Amino acid sequence: MILFLTGNTFRDRTGCEDKAEMIPDNHLIDEMQKMFPDPCRALYFSDGPDDFEFNDFIANATKDGFEYSGFQFESFICVDDRNASQAKELIQEANFIILGGGHTPSQNRYFRDIALGDLLKDYDGVIWAISAGSMNCAETVYAAPEEDGEAVDPEYKRFLTGLGLTKTTILPHYNYWKDRTLDGLNYINEIILPDSMGRTFCYITDGSYILVKDGIEELRGEAYIVHNGKIKQLSANGDSVLL
Repeated sequence: MILFLTGNTFRDRTGCEDKAEMIPDNHLIDEMQKMFPDPCRALYFSDGPDDFEFNDFIANATKDGFEYSGFQFESFICVDDRNASQAKELIQEANFIILGGGHTPSQNRYFRDIALGDLLKDYDGVIWAISAGSMNCAETVYAAPEEDGEAVDPEYKRFLTGLGLTKTTILPHYNYWKDRTLDGLNYINEIILPDSMGRTFCYITDGSYILVKDGIEELRGEAYIVHNGKIKQLSANGDSVLL
């Protein structure tokens, strides 16, 4: 299995409303060209089972972003409650799986409901994960609060069991969250850092990613290590670091 763990895979396409293209930073497209199967039979997993219109919209936008960047598909199937009962067979036929973004706990719950972790145990193709999808690939997922009310909700569960595809606990979108507040709290200093006591997170910027191949996890681009209430820069844009 080859695994790409990204924050944002795409950026807005200049001059085209609601269209996107892949972020080329840190040789992302070059690496994908080496790994992309031909012909490519793709599956797209969203963050929820039953919002079919939204799932189709996001899946089609993702497909368009890949195709605009030069990657073509023989088939591209969105997996949700319309066909989740066939997930085992669909995965057996696929060689490229996309785990999309969205609300991390919702996606985590959906993946557990369809036993996705078990279904992927013998999968030997490429997995491309985006944002929440990358977070849910970890053995232990840190579902950092992101919606109003979550940071102050004592019932909100911040640590979940993930798919177990990577040992790295990932946080995406550092460049987006670093200067923001949620529920009146400074996002980094008052939410993320306290939650890192006794734990380690890898906080990546958009355009950075982790490539997992043959059991080796390699960080590409700018990222930060969060551990025991402290944060420090691990790498810069253009760097490559083994984790």
